[in-house]
Amino acid sequence: MAALLDVAMLLASFLLLWKGAEWFVDSAARIGRAAGMSELVIGLTIVAFGTSAPEFAVTVAAAIGGSSEIAVANVVGSNIFNLGIILGGCALFSALEAGRAAVRRDGPLLVAVSLAVALALLDGRLTRLEGGLLFAGLLAYLLLLGQDRSPLEEEIPTGPATWLSGVRLVAGLAGVVAGGKLLVVSASDLAAMAGVPQWLIGLTIVAAGTSASELATSIVASRRGRHAIVVGNLVGSDIFNMLGVLGVAAMARPITLTEGGDYAFAFVSLVVTCLLVAVFLRTGSRISRREGLILVLVGVLRWAEAFVQAGR
Repeated sequence: MAALLDVAMLLASFLLLWKGAEWFVDSAARIGRAAGMSELVIGLTIVAFGTSAPEFAVTVAAAIGGSSEIAVANVVGSNIFNLGIILGGCALFSALEAGRAAVRRDGPLLVAVSLAVALALLDGRLTRLEGGLLFAGLLAYLLLLGQDRSPLEEEIPTGPATWLSGVRLVAGLAGVVAGGKLLVVSASDLAAMAGVPQWLIGLTIVAAGTSASELATSIVASRRGRHAIVVGNLVGSDIFNMLGVLGVAAMARPITLTEGGDYAFAFVSLVVTCLLVAVFLRTGSRISRREGLILVLVGVLRWAEAFVQAGR
């Protein structure tokens, strides 16, 4: 009975995170536009945060609650899921043309940030200082984006702001926060009952659940032929996750992974996935169907390795 309750809580948390992020982004964008914010600022702040809001809520809640494995595994697993399963899967259906910024700026930065995160976590710890440096990197990235006057690769919600926008803004934020907390609690309980490490739960179920918003956005954009949005959103979201989400989580409470844990393969998978995406973008300014298949295989391999670990 307890297991069924935890599964129900897990599903409810996914719904809260997804709908909460959707309401928050839509309402905040409308209010921001009514307040005179430019489309550039809205895209770089509200929309960028909104797509990573589930990862942010879960990772910070996990870090504060002392569940460091879930905090780190969620970011690592979500990033691999975004680039491997979602980006690769979208490319399987139709080759994805990338914007100039994704090729020249974001691809190399994605690799550099993934290497920095992997190296920082080699000792199993992420201190407040290291978290602060990651967050400073995010601020520098946002400043760099602000200087780029090329068209935004974001879909900005439109429409007038009403009193209902304020209600949805508060409700959306509350949903994200509550969903994040609920997901950490239910995932931790399920891991304990199944005898599976929190790290593996975070890499798989939690990571896939928090990537639901990226999955939905990418499917819609891909069907509309907005390929640059698919690539830009997923690459940008992963950079935000590593710099902003992990950075804030470590500043809130230093992260310490359990000694003796098998983390190396996950960190290597993260760096390899980011490197493949950067190389694919650089060589043809696109993700071809063949390259999409390679990314999907990397993502599937990551999940397969996790299940092998769970079965030991």
